[in-house]
This record gives sequence, structure tokens and C-alpha cells, in this order.
Amino acid sequence: MSGLACGIDVGGTKIAGGVVDEQGVVIEELTVESPAEDVEAIEQAIAGLVDELRSRHEITCVGVGAAGHVSNTRSQVYFAPNLAWRDLDLQADLQERIDLRVVIENDANAAAWGEFSFGAGKAVDDFLLVTVGTGVGGGIVLNGTLHRGGFGVAGEIGHLRMVPGGIRCGCGNLGCLESYGSGTALVREARAAVRAASRTAGDLWERAGGDPDAIEGQMITASARAGDQFAIDQLAGIGTWLGEGIASLAAVLDPAMVAIGGGVSEAGELLLGPIRTAFERELTGRGHRPTASITLAELGNKAGLIGAADLARRP
Repeated sequence: MSGLACGIDVGGTKIAGGVVDEQGVVIEELTVESPAEDVEAIEQAIAGLVDELRSRHEITCVGVGAAGHVSNTRSQVYFAPNLAWRDLDLQADLQERIDLRVVIENDANAAAWGEFSFGAGKAVDDFLLVTVGTGVGGGIVLNGTLHRGGFGVAGEIGHLRMVPGGIRCGCGNLGCLESYGSGTALVREARAAVRAASRTAGDLWERAGGDPDAIEGQMITASARAGDQFAIDQLAGIGTWLGEGIASLAAVLDPAMVAIGGGVSEAGELLLGPIRTAFERELTGRGHRPTASITLAELGNKAGLIGAADLARRP
């Protein structure tokens, strides 16, 4: 399906909608607050965004990126941890409201497709996106095709088990990558380290006003960029976990490229360097096989919106 598509990115705090052309360019974008706990209100908000955008643009279809488990038919949301969706045929509900073709996709899958088609991964056929924010998410493209799995829930890489019996994850299991390599883990470990050794925290201690509980992720990144070794070490800690997790994934998926996105990726080489070091150290067959490149994602927080719009055009 050609022409302009509308991409919708539904999160727990906001819903973004944009008109996207066939080259992945966002022509217009709008955002509204997300009524995350009200199914009816979420659908009304999505329909309202689409109606406003189509009043100014000839939109042919709508792609919705949903933070949750989405069926491989791209229609139902089985479960969304931060939204009120449970076993919901969201496609049918929205098509009735909007009267356009609607495709539902997992938000990380949509972001991976956006980066693969128009961003960091456009030069390869086998691509892995790892998003590092509050949690760890991801999406997989194999042989030029988005990999959804048998039931539509592939790509939940944050729940790769790294430490049997380890820290309890929000998913309920113990020792997931998300518990060690996420922005949440970065803040948790930095706060604990500052409490244990405030004298060595230096710049980060001052930025937090002497209150470890005031430390946030952006503060750690800013301190590391200023050259503070304590903060640099905190980023290196989660980078090491991520690199080891990606090495395990590479043993199964063999991507040609891995792109790192999400809010924590704003640390740039302070995060990428430790990821690459751990990845190359732990990679199966290291020294005797080609090594995937690890780079920053390019599309930022628009990747999901762009990917969802493009996927809506496809069968």
C-alpha cells in the first residue's frame, strides 16, 4: 500500500501520532497524554489523533506500536504491562472507529523496523535493535523480515536470563538482563555505590546535593561526560551486562549489526565502548568469525512511530 501512513506510538504517559511518507520522513507529529488505565479512553485518544491528522493529510492506513505482547496476526494485544490492555482485539476496535486499515505491532518491533528500513540498519539484512531505558527491549530483523515468532512475542530480549536466582525482574522471573543492564539498574547501582562510598563519588555526589536518592540516569550521564570516573564506571557496569547479553543473542541470531537505542544510549561511547568490549570477549568463536558492528540507533524516539507507519503499508 503506497501513500502517506499514520504511525501511532502508545506509551504509558503519552501517545504520539505522526504522518509518515514512503521515505520514512515524519511530515507532522502530534502528542497527547495517555489515559493508560482506561481502554475506552485510549482508543478515543488514538482515533482523535488520526482524525486530526487526516483532516490535513491523505492517510491510507494506520500502524499502532503497542508496548506489550501482540499477536502474530498483528491484531490483538495479549498483555500490556503499563496499559489497561488485556486480551484485546485492538485492530477491530480501532478500524471501527477510524474506518481505515489498522495494523497493531509491538512497539520495540516497530522501532526495530524503523531503524532497519530508514536508520542505522538499512545497509544490512540481519539486524538487532536493543533499547535501553527504564527496561531493556528489542526487535529482530532476519533476512530482511521482522521476526515476530510463532505467537508474536519474539524479541523480549530484556528477559534473557543472565543470573540464575538473581535480582527479581518486573516480569516476575529472577536474573533477567533488564535487572542488570537497564536505566533502572544504572540508577539503583549508582545510588547504592554512592551510599557505600560517598567520598569517591565526587561530581555525582555534588550533582545529587549529597542525597543518593536524588540520583537519576541523566545525572549519571552528565557526570560521566564531565570526566568523573565514578560515573563512567557506573555506565561501564551496565554496558558490560548488555555486551554479554548481546553475545548470547548473537550465538543464536548472528546479526550483522546491533543498534543501541533508548534513553540511556544518549551516553554514546561511554556506553557503547563497554558493550563492545564485553561482546567481543564473550562472543562464541571469537577470533575466528566475523563480528557484528555495534552502533547507536539513528531515529531516536521517532523510530517506533516511523516503523509502525511503514509496517501498516505492508501485507
